[in-house]
Amino acid sequence: MMLHILTKRSDFLSANKGLRNARAGFVLLTRPNDGKGMRFGITVTKKIGNAVIRNRMKRRFRELIKEALPQSGLADHDHVLIGRAGGVERDYHTMAQELDKALSRAREGRSDPPRGRRPRRGNRKTGSA
Repeated sequence: MMLHILTKRSDFLSANKGLRNARAGFVLLTRPNDGKGMRFGITVTKKIGNAVIRNRMKRRFRELIKEALPQSGLADHDHVLIGRAGGVERDYHTMAQELDKALSRAREGRSDPPRGRRPRRGNRKTGSA
């Protein structure tokens, strides 16, 4: 089975509207893509660390995806892995098991409960003088 890579920002943004399954080292987003095949994308932000750490994490994610998606992935869905701070130090086999569990939850149509919007940080004026 051929895996396609997500490259457009719009594809990543639309995947964010799909199912979300969070684990200790990553968050898996899945969303149907209207018959465009099985596609995947990886995102690791600068919050995680410097370029060396982010690239190491992306390499690990690519290997996890290449192992898991052909058997466990959802057909005609976009899969996006978002790196979390604990993902670099986590054991590879543990992450592989977590990805498998997250994919099976997504296959069942189950997702983490929606999060409310976080309040802004910092000193905000309340408007009452």
